[in-house]
Amino acid sequence: MKIAVIADTHGNLDGGQQAKELALNQADIIIHCGDVLYHGPKFAPVTGYDPAGLAQTINQMPVPVLMVRGNSDSEVDQLVLDMPLQQPYLFAQIEGIRLLATHGHLLGLQELAALAQKWQIDYLLTGHTHVPVVAQLGEVIHINPGTTTYPLAADEAARRRTCGLIKDGQIKLFDLDTGNAYLTYKV
Repeated sequence: MKIAVIADTHGNLDGGQQAKELALNQADIIIHCGDVLYHGPKFAPVTGYDPAGLAQTINQMPVPVLMVRGNSDSEVDQLVLDMPLQQPYLFAQIEGIRLLATHGHLLGLQELAALAQKWQIDYLLTGHTHVPVVAQLGEVIHINPGTTTYPLAADEAARRRTCGLIKDGQIKLFDLDTGNAYLTYKV
């Protein structure tokens, strides 16, 4: 089972297309951790900002796309998306793997990790920070795929546009600009 993880696309069709080429096309299922279409008041639209085009691309994906609602997503976004924006959590069990996805803006990471432990989750998927992360938190693996659009890491080496893929017990975060795996983590 190949699970693509993406977040914080913020209406950027170009970033969505790059993520599609690197990870989404390989996936059996896609999890989007929120902030799908709107760029938000803190950001200026980037080259490739096309929320309607991104919605169309998402709607036409040949595999299921499960999405959580982020702090920049609104009810009007749901009008152009064929699948529901779930909130505040998305639970999925895929071939024995238990996933909890949330945007990450309502509770802190430690609180989310405690919930994930309690609910016996294997992977905690978040977005919101625009910083790519894979980390072991007790028995739970936390994945933040970063952003396809507005990288915000304080560390310049981590300030990149990214998406992720879980495949065969391995997690890869891909750099959209180089096309290479930025981070690889063996489970």
